[in-house]
Amino acid sequence: MSIDIANESGYELDEHGIVDVARFTLDRMRIHPLAELSVVIVDEAAMEQLHITWMDLPGPTDVMSFPMDELRPGKDNEDPPQGLLGDVVLCPEVAARQAKAAGHSTDDELQLLTVHGVLHLLGYDHAEPDEEREMFGLQREILDAWRERRGAAS
Repeated sequence: MSIDIANESGYELDEHGIVDVARFTLDRMRIHPLAELSVVIVDEAAMEQLHITWMDLPGPTDVMSFPMDELRPGKDNEDPPQGLLGDVVLCPEVAARQAKAAGHSTDDELQLLTVHGVLHLLGYDHAEPDEEREMFGLQREILDAWRERRGAAS
């Protein structure tokens, strides 16, 4: 699985953790091992511009996803298709504020946002209450399993 990360923000963060949780999420969702993902870390000004351009919403946001080939989670009885997943764009300054409010680290928040962004690339959404329950439940399940595995490896 090819996961490229580009930190254009100047913000120091755990890039290895972001790549690792993205890879874990893609494996867990049965995405083809040759699929390609790009994670871009940007500052607030760049994220605000993306948010205005693509969502017509003011101000910066925490994460945005830009799907390419619209890959979907693989099924147990079929081979997953190859392709380009797309881009997940993260903003660490927004993540830092959210982390402080939630009482955890910025790295924890960026890992959560990475899973959230990857799930969006895979077609998950949270516009409706039932979609939100499904997506956020899956997000929590993936993060818990990843953190448990990561803790066991330490």
